[in-house]
Amino acid sequence: MLTPVILCGGSGTRLWPLSRTLHPKQFLPLCSSQSMLQETVSRLKGLNLDELHIICNEEHRFLVAEQMREIEQQVPQIILEPVGRNTAPAIALAALNLIAQDKADNVMLVLAADHRIEETETFKNAVAIALEHAQKGYLMTFGITPSYAATAYGYIQAGKPVLDNAAQGSIVKAFVEKPDSKTAEAYYESNQYYWNSGMFMFRADRYIEELEKNSPEILMACQQAMSAVSKDLDFMRINAEAFAACPEDSIDYAVMEKTDRAVVIPLDAGWSDVGSWSSLWEVQEKDANNNVIKADAIIEDTTNSFVFSEERLITTLGVDSLIIVDTKDALLVAHKDEVQAVKKIVQQIKQAGRQEHINHREVYRPWGKYDSIDSGHQYQVKRITVMPGQKLSLQRHQHRAEHWIVVQGTAEVRCAESTQLLDVNESTYIPLGELHQLGNPGEVPLEIIEVQSGSYLGEDDIIRYEDRYGRANEESET
Repeated sequence: MLTPVILCGGSGTRLWPLSRTLHPKQFLPLCSSQSMLQETVSRLKGLNLDELHIICNEEHRFLVAEQMREIEQQVPQIILEPVGRNTAPAIALAALNLIAQDKADNVMLVLAADHRIEETETFKNAVAIALEHAQKGYLMTFGITPSYAATAYGYIQAGKPVLDNAAQGSIVKAFVEKPDSKTAEAYYESNQYYWNSGMFMFRADRYIEELEKNSPEILMACQQAMSAVSKDLDFMRINAEAFAACPEDSIDYAVMEKTDRAVVIPLDAGWSDVGSWSSLWEVQEKDANNNVIKADAIIEDTTNSFVFSEERLITTLGVDSLIIVDTKDALLVAHKDEVQAVKKIVQQIKQAGRQEHINHREVYRPWGKYDSIDSGHQYQVKRITVMPGQKLSLQRHQHRAEHWIVVQGTAEVRCAESTQLLDVNESTYIPLGELHQLGNPGEVPLEIIEVQSGSYLGEDDIIRYEDRYGRANEESET
């Protein structure tokens, strides 16, 4: 059987300010109405698949579950990483999970959650070719046919064909680092090099064999981490202490560069890792002046630019090759040739002790979302949306009181020992320190305006008593 394993990590820096630490690019609808994670899963339809595995950060677990629900994907095996340890350990967790289920000979199709592939059928054809080799024990990788001399990607050097021609796969001669421009040009002209896509395929048992041979410390740590798996709702929690002790390494370094059984399948399917604003501009539909416009915008004498806005009108005049990204709490203006350095801006935001790299003003939660629309000295105003049938945790705050005003739907409000239903234009008051809970018993989203007042309004001012989502007290609510 073919088991898709989707790696869903990410730091949210390269597409800042749209991408954030708690809402990185794989959860954003960058290229269609679906998020990149949803596109990755949808791309697999029509293949004969076993149960989907997703490896994700603990903080992203509800985003993953909700996005799978939105596309009516059967609940996958969602393995939570307590800390990031790169791709080799993440893949090992999925392989060990399959082996524990007596599925050691299942073939794992390892995909990143944030890649763009335009030609789905071409991709599926490459998967079918790779599957035959993987079942025989080869460790497969997909090499992207270069369309230019790129310096932003690592390369794979192809050796002799496994069968009659290279289209059916070639023995990997070498993995090479991102080259300088002169070397990249030589790779491009040689027709022997492919871009390293970061997509792989192999049997679960073969990956573990190669990991034991080439990176035994990683395997040992992952085995210890998987020795104490617990179920939490739809999620698999591993031994956090054991996994934290695991060496951090990519599959390229830990396995693929060391094995003598690596085979590369060429893939020419409109692939992009959407690794920067300029690469996102490249894969988008453009106007007559080569602009990508995703905004309420008035554009004059503007060429080769990308313009995005969540709310405000954007106007440009007499500019070329600019990236303009306007969110509710941050604005980026950059030259298209400089966007690879956006992470330097993010680093400065971190060093300044700011929060704009962590989350958006609008924050998603397992029960819905909230938008911090105003704040000042000892007060904060939020618009809270609770999805039908959902409830926030039963909780209290030590430093703030809250006023709630219903603007849409029906609210079920518990305060102290009493429970009441509030309709549109009705309100209630939650005193400081009082036990309370907000729920939506209706069939349409509930929206309330919440006014907080108090000496401290941080997201960590919460004591939980009941929570259907299994969150600890240190995890914020609103």
